[in-house]
Parts: sequence; structure tokens; C-alpha cells
Amino acid sequence: MTCQEFVELVTEYLDGALSQADRDRFAAHIDHCDGCTEYLVQFRETIEVVGHLSPESLDPATEAKFLAVFRDWKRTAPAS
Repeated sequence: MTCQEFVELVTEYLDGALSQADRDRFAAHIDHCDGCTEYLVQFRETIEVVGHLSPESLDPATEAKFLAVFRDWKRTAPAS
């Protein structure tokens, strides 16, 4: 598994939606890749922090910025 594949599968991994074969490949990758291991830790921490935010706690300008970033993220992501 490449680091790019790893990044693309993180959400499915955390949701428990990967096949056993992909879970095994995922686990093997993080056993040998410090960068992706750290990415997974950061992803989990982000979920923990952001999971405590309610939509009402964001001012409209901040919400608009978040939505713009995520809307543009897929368009600007490098091709696989």
C-alpha cells in the first residue's frame, strides 16, 4: 500500500468499512511508515476535537470558510 492509498482509506478504516484484506494491508503499512502512523494519530485527534463542535457554535463566516476548504479540497487534491 502506498501512502496515497493509505490517506484515501483512513476514513473507511476508522468507520470499520474496509475488507479484511484492506485492513491487513492498512495495518502492515502503519507498522512500517512513521509518517502515516502520525497522520492516523492526527486524524483521530481531529475527530475527537471537531466531534465536540456543534454547528451552532460556529459563526457563519467560519462555517463558510470550512465549507469552502472542503468543497475545494477534492478539486485540488493531486491525481492518484
